[in-house]
Parts: sequence; structure tokens; C-alpha cells
Amino acid sequence: MKKPELLAPAGNLEKLKAAINFGADAVYLGGNKLNLRASADNFSLDDLKEGIDFAHLRGKKVYVTVNIFPHNEDLVGLEDYLTDIQNVGADAIIAADPGIIATAKEVIPDMEIHLSTQANCTNYKAALFWHSMGIKRLVVAREMSLNELTELRSELPHTCEIEAFVHGSMCISYSGRCLLSNYMTGRDANRGECAQPCRYKYHLVEEKRPGEYYNITQDGNGTYIMNSKDLCMIEYIPQLIEAGIGSFKIEGRMKSSFYVASVVKAYREAIDLYTRDPAKYEFDPKWMEYLVKPSHRPFTTGFYFGEEIKQHYQSSSYIRDYDIIGIVMDYDEKSKTAVIEQRNKAFSGDSVEILTQKGDNKIIKLNDMRNQDGTQIDSAPNAKMIFTIQCDMKLKNGDIIIKQNARSQ
Repeated sequence: MKKPELLAPAGNLEKLKAAINFGADAVYLGGNKLNLRASADNFSLDDLKEGIDFAHLRGKKVYVTVNIFPHNEDLVGLEDYLTDIQNVGADAIIAADPGIIATAKEVIPDMEIHLSTQANCTNYKAALFWHSMGIKRLVVAREMSLNELTELRSELPHTCEIEAFVHGSMCISYSGRCLLSNYMTGRDANRGECAQPCRYKYHLVEEKRPGEYYNITQDGNGTYIMNSKDLCMIEYIPQLIEAGIGSFKIEGRMKSSFYVASVVKAYREAIDLYTRDPAKYEFDPKWMEYLVKPSHRPFTTGFYFGEEIKQHYQSSSYIRDYDIIGIVMDYDEKSKTAVIEQRNKAFSGDSVEILTQKGDNKIIKLNDMRNQDGTQIDSAPNAKMIFTIQCDMKLKNGDIIIKQNARSQ
């Protein structure tokens, strides 16, 4: 059995390192041009080089998205940008537009090309066409069922890989092709600037009764007819592997390091356990605990089992029961001192949870908090401030400290 790749989102360097530290085999990210997350932090060429070096040193891969639908002006400088991506050592590009793909084949012919889900590949004839055009991997459309993916795998040569989303936000439009944001806000979703109007609250108004808003749902909260739940396939790892999916993709370049680390950890443990011994595999409820602690929406299995009608829910808000407090930057075993970079306000004496890179999470207290001058402090209120705590349990660089928030207690 070939173990599938676990592919994680990396919105910036911190998230890239979290993904790799917590077990991702590869990450995908956007540079400073031509990617569908224009409002993410994204990567300068220097950051991209640092991130690729970090990944490669640990035997991991980095894929760069160039997956917008470009207009003529977007193509200015394309050749130079593709060359830069190759020069910093990227392992592949992810593209949807034939023009970008054709240019890549001319300018960087040795670069591996993955077909973006934006290309709407939903059948084996289309897949064979793209493979004949030099595409190494297909990021299949999210609208495919598990049965369709199994059939797709059987029709393709072994030289053509299949990548599929297994977790994260779902776009309500077909494989992400949407003009609603462009129409309502002037921000083009297909060029990386989606305002997500599908998640706005809507009411029905009759033309001769302005100001009278009619609910068209079963409660008084309005209507969210286009608002999708989050995809979650953690309970179906065996089926996904047996279907022949070669890369399990996690959505979320705009999400936090906490989200990336928790989701990667859950899927890493599940994949490893199943591929180690399928006959003894059992779903572990702790994986779901990892997934529900970061900010998320209610979960769905999307299109995998033909239950699309179950994807919607009556809110656009996230479920957010835990917050990230900080990231461990160093640990001194002799003095049992941990150095932490703050992410949300933390107080001395707080009981917090350590999201560990391997093994079960641990509970500790923030004891003897001190600032960089060594002065004892009651709290760490400033963004990204460095502080220390005393901790008998050995912590690891990159471990993430989280705390249940007051709203959920």
C-alpha cells in the first residue's frame, strides 16, 4: 500500500513551519503574484526561499500556486516570475489556466505541474487530456464522489497522480468559479480577491414593500442558502486511501497556525495508523478533538457520498472554543524554562494545553511568567511579545499553546 501524501496549506512562514513540524509531507502556498489568496500574507521570494529550504532540509516538498484566471495584464512578467519560482527550488506549480501552463512548459520545462481544482476536472477523459499536456497531478474538482474518484483512478496511468481535498472550507460555487463577489463588491474571486458574499445573511424583499424583510428559513436568523459547512473526512481515511487518492489536501491558507497544526496532526496520526496495519485500524475520537478546537464551521462530507443537500447550515459564524496563546520558541532543560512568543493575551497561572507535535496533548500552568528583562509579570498582553515560563515538562520548539476561551466555558 502506498501511503498518501499529506498536503497542508501555508499562508506564511510561520504556518509553513507549523505544517512541517506537525507532520505534513508537503505544503502549498502563494507567492506575490497570480494566486487565489490575494489577501493572505503570501511569500516574497526571500520568504519563499527560506520556506523551501526549511522544508527540503526535512525531506518535505513545496508547491507554489499560480492558479488565477489571468487577464492580459496579469501575464506581464509571468516568464520572469516562473523562472524565479524555479530558481528558489519549488517542487511544483499549481495552475489552472492553459496560458500559464503553456508558458511554464516553455520557460521552466523541467518543473512539475499540478492541475488546480479550479480547472474543474471531473472525469477521466478530461484527466487523460491534461496528463497528455504534461500535467503530473490532478487536483480534482470537489464535486466528485468517492465512487467517481475510484473509477477515475482505474482509468488513469500510474504516472498521473490524484490529489483531493479532505478537510476545510467548501466553496458554494462549482470548483470555486464564482462571479458573485465581483458583481456585489467588485472583487474578483477568480483573481484571488473573493469577499465571500455566499456567507452573507440574506432576506427576501418584495418590490412593492421596500424595507419589509421576509425570512425564508425555519427560524428568525435569516437565510444562508449558499453557506456551506466545512469538509471533514477524518472518519473515512480507509475509504480515501483505498480509492487511490495519492495526496490528501487540507484547505486553509487564510487559517491560523493553530488550525494548520491541529488538522495536520489529526490526519497524520490517522494515515500512519491505517497504513501501518489496516486490519487493526480503528478510528480514534481524539482526532476529532484536535479538529474541533481551532476555529471551524460544522462539518460535512461534502460530495463524497452524494449528500450535497446536507452541506448548508443556518449561520455564517465559526465555532471557536479555543484560542492560540503562543508558540514555543525554545526550551532549556537545565533550567526548565520555556521561551514563548505570544499570540493572544495570556495570564500568569492560566491552565493551558500544549498542542504537541507528536503524542497526546498536555495540560500545564503558566508558572513564573517573566518578560525578556527577567522581570516577573502578571500577563503577556502585547502582540508577539517574548516571555518565559517555568515548566517541568520538556517542550519542543514549535509546540503550540492553546487555551479554552471564556465564551465556551
